[in-house]
Amino acid sequence: MPVKHHKMSTKLATIVLLGLVFSTFFIAIGFGVNEVDHQAVWQCVIAHCDKPIYQTIVFDIRLPRVILGFIVGFGLATAGALMQNVTRNPLADPYLFGIVAGAGLGATLASLLPAAIHFISLPLAAFIGALAAVVLVLAVIANNNWRRVEHLLLAGVAVSFLLSSITSFTLYMGEAFSSNRVIFWLMGSLARADTTALSWIFPVVLISTLIAFSLARQLDALLLSDESARTLGIRVARLRVIVLVICAASTAVIVAFCGGIGFVGLMIPHIVRPYIGITTAKLLIGSGLLGGCFLVLVDVLARTVLDGQEIPIGVITSAMGSVFFLLLMRKM
Repeated sequence: MPVKHHKMSTKLATIVLLGLVFSTFFIAIGFGVNEVDHQAVWQCVIAHCDKPIYQTIVFDIRLPRVILGFIVGFGLATAGALMQNVTRNPLADPYLFGIVAGAGLGATLASLLPAAIHFISLPLAAFIGALAAVVLVLAVIANNNWRRVEHLLLAGVAVSFLLSSITSFTLYMGEAFSSNRVIFWLMGSLARADTTALSWIFPVVLISTLIAFSLARQLDALLLSDESARTLGIRVARLRVIVLVICAASTAVIVAFCGGIGFVGLMIPHIVRPYIGITTAKLLIGSGLLGGCFLVLVDVLARTVLDGQEIPIGVITSAMGSVFFLLLMRKM
């Protein structure tokens, strides 16, 4: 992946990203349907809230949603960065690879179960669906023994269409009210921001990121070529399967609670890479921080652009991502 680099030290890039994180949190918490503006939020942070209701709005409603948005953006962006590095394909992304479609199918089927066990079954069903997508993709390219890595993306797109069609058929055959609810959920939203969602998503994203960091040196060797990696004693096929599984895990739990939020993993690594390089550790940190800020700000846009109505966040990211995808293909 040829990258045009701009001169920016790692220290400066880190300072800029951390400053962006803090400013994004402050900006996002100050937006909402209530009258709690940024001045009131600042008062709550540095001293005490002017009114008890402000305490509830800022710390119990808005802050969990902002934190969830950041973690979701972090997880999707790092998954995209990992998939682009491990496949050496700049167009790789959980959305295009079929992982989101598989997780969406699993979560849709789980939504037909009794409501009492939704929170137990939904993440597990989404993970099984995402893992099924990975298995299907790997089965398609198994015969070429990874000689044509670009076939991963083509197989992922085909699997994505297949699983999406099964999801559509399931919704068509389902009860109308439940199907409409699932359709809105599949478009992506952070409306389910609560301690349950955070307690599922944060540990999975954290563990997946830590595993990715532990494999950073091997992934860097893989950037050169499969042959170069093998000469260093790296088991290339095993490494790719591990990375795809951890990407499936983090994407699945995100889809289970937030629906389908596409193209974050495609766009963010491309924006970050020219400034901090292509090495895995730096790319994961930069992509994660910028991805988290990006999704928080997109959620603010989704909540405020229409009075009294929330736009599904996946609609906005898909629209932006589609344009980015076309521009990227033209540039390539």
